[in-house]
Amino acid sequence: MNEEIILQISNRIKEKRKEGGITLQQLAESVGVTKGLLSQIENNRTVPSLIVLLSIVKALRVDFNDFFDKLDTTQNSGPVIIKGSEHHRVEKEYTKGTWYYRITSFKHQGKLIDVMLYRQDKNAKKGYVSTQAHEFNYMLKGKAEYTIEGKKYEIEAGDSFYYDARKSHLSKCLSEEPYEMLVIYFFDED
Repeated sequence: MNEEIILQISNRIKEKRKEGGITLQQLAESVGVTKGLLSQIENNRTVPSLIVLLSIVKALRVDFNDFFDKLDTTQNSGPVIIKGSEHHRVEKEYTKGTWYYRITSFKHQGKLIDVMLYRQDKNAKKGYVSTQAHEFNYMLKGKAEYTIEGKKYEIEAGDSFYYDARKSHLSKCLSEEPYEMLVIYFFDED
């Protein structure tokens, strides 16, 4: 299945769930899957089986034709331009004061690559996290401290770093204004 179509399906599930005022937990219970799996599907981190996908659409009470007819299945061989208004906010972590905006997501040589804009406020309440990916980060604005396996690193606008995000890490905003960075996730598994 084309990666762009998979991303459209993921976004469509989230869009229809929110339009219906259905929580992740409610939809997961209706479908018979975990909330975590549903979150991964919505955030294009995993591809649902056909049975799970059809169960999700049914649980959303959306007409199958309506759900699938609006998918753009045309192949684009030229450059892909994504307007800022098309970036979708992604709920990745249960943290106040942090935001993720998906710029694009695609597969390269069978590996998922997810490109995000990340923003964190100075007073964000955040704990240690890990992600099943390697990360490349480019700091666009502000200053932050990253703690990776107990070692602290300070980064500021113009700095970049690459690390194994499967290791426990913590970020903290050191600037008065929120810091923003471009984050590229390289997932090890499809």
